[in-house]
Amino acid sequence: MAHMLSSLLSPHLLRRLGVLGVCTALLLPVAPAQAQINNNRLPNLGDGAEVPLGVERRLGESIAREIYRDPDYLDDPVLGDYVQSIWQILLASSRQRGELTPELEQQFAWEVSLIRDRSINAFALPGGYLGVHLGLISAVSSADELASVLAHELSHVTQRHIARMIAQQGRQGPMVMGALILGMLAASRSVNSSSISAGNALMMGGQAAAIQSQLNFSRDMEREADRIGYGVMTEAGYEPQGFVTMFEKLQQAARLNDNGSFPYLRSHPMTTERISDAQARQQLLPARAAVATTTTHAMMSARAQVLAKPGVDALRSIAGLANATTLGAESKPKQAGVLYGATLAEMEQRNFAAARQHLARLQSLNGLELNATRAVRLLAAELALSAGDASQAVALLEPKATVIANNDRATRMLLARSRVGTQKPAQGKTAASDLSWWLSQHPRDASAWLLQASAYELQGDVLRAIRAQAEARAMELDYGAAVDRFKAAQTLAHQMASEGKLDRVGHMEASIIDARLRELERLRREQALERGIN
Repeated sequence: MAHMLSSLLSPHLLRRLGVLGVCTALLLPVAPAQAQINNNRLPNLGDGAEVPLGVERRLGESIAREIYRDPDYLDDPVLGDYVQSIWQILLASSRQRGELTPELEQQFAWEVSLIRDRSINAFALPGGYLGVHLGLISAVSSADELASVLAHELSHVTQRHIARMIAQQGRQGPMVMGALILGMLAASRSVNSSSISAGNALMMGGQAAAIQSQLNFSRDMEREADRIGYGVMTEAGYEPQGFVTMFEKLQQAARLNDNGSFPYLRSHPMTTERISDAQARQQLLPARAAVATTTTHAMMSARAQVLAKPGVDALRSIAGLANATTLGAESKPKQAGVLYGATLAEMEQRNFAAARQHLARLQSLNGLELNATRAVRLLAAELALSAGDASQAVALLEPKATVIANNDRATRMLLARSRVGTQKPAQGKTAASDLSWWLSQHPRDASAWLLQASAYELQGDVLRAIRAQAEARAMELDYGAAVDRFKAAQTLAHQMASEGKLDRVGHMEASIIDARLRELERLRREQALERGIN
């Protein structure tokens, strides 16, 4: 049992999140010859039709609910926007190719989470939930390399590899898979030996031990994800060389001693056959220059490195790189990445004077691309807000000559945080209004709901603040907590109505609360029933 677990999950992940390595997939490049036959695509292995889409989605939700609760789950809008800028292009490519069908797109979540972990890892879960470790973002050298990983994981989901594995176990497969994963989570979230024993007992209950050996994706599934992911990535406009350079990184890592930093390699060890195939494919590629690192990617890579909480000594080392006398001779992306990382590292240590010095040097770099200029502006606003000057942060981010782009979540969220930070009710009102528009387009954004709750509290609008808190809990799939908050809002609304303090807008809000409470109570009952089954 212990041997099988170690082949699936790193000890680091078992200790912290347990489940994340379950559905991880090793990235391998695909031959250019395969890219040339995309119009005559190879047949797929199957669609996992024995497991309904709804069942797979609910299984994914049961896992995602635990991930949202984990302290290493990170919602960083800046990094999130960068990953989404790649992810959305890949989704569009998969949709155009016919891999992402309308039914699949509607039924699954298609959410990518960031995990504050320094290991080089990514994962796909049932129901379209995916995750990326910060260690992966800091390790890749370009957006093309990151796209190769995301495209591979996306293809595991669109081809329903997880559903196929469940179907192989028979009709009780989903329940068994759920019991196994929840058992892993129970074992990983406590250092208490009795809790760990209980978790291991859960994993061995029923048919869990039998399914354990089947958790790794089969070799055929890996080949299919390689082939389809390659097509999705290249048809999206990313350089095929990104697949090759990413593979070279993994191959080099395989030569190193296993120190817990490469769950990709351990979860799906590379066989000699697969390495040979990949090397042969690499030789067939036409000679071309290495994929260039953009200024934006260099800064996002540095951000991931700092936000992974590497420790004080590492933060000092990152900040110290900005003082190297040879930095001026480096490429512009290299300089930008070092100065961005140094600014953020000093911010993390609350050395604001030093952070401002590094930021000034970063701002003096000429000819940055548009996205890089935006990243620098966001960093300046973050520094102002962290140093206690919310008004300056607002001034840096407020729309002036241009309007904030519809998909610019980072600017909207940071601007709303800054407005709330001023502690001025008028600014809170503006923040709440801006967030209302965003939430109308992105109702599953839990962080935006929580921020809107703070904005309403600043205005003294307690009813809508409680409702926003309830919505945040619901979007995190914690239906029990959501019901509790909706009931609190309902009680307050009834009290306000009896005292004649509920205006027309308040009555509309009360109606929404009543309807949402009924819906969430139903979802909580279903959730409790599923837990009972599992």
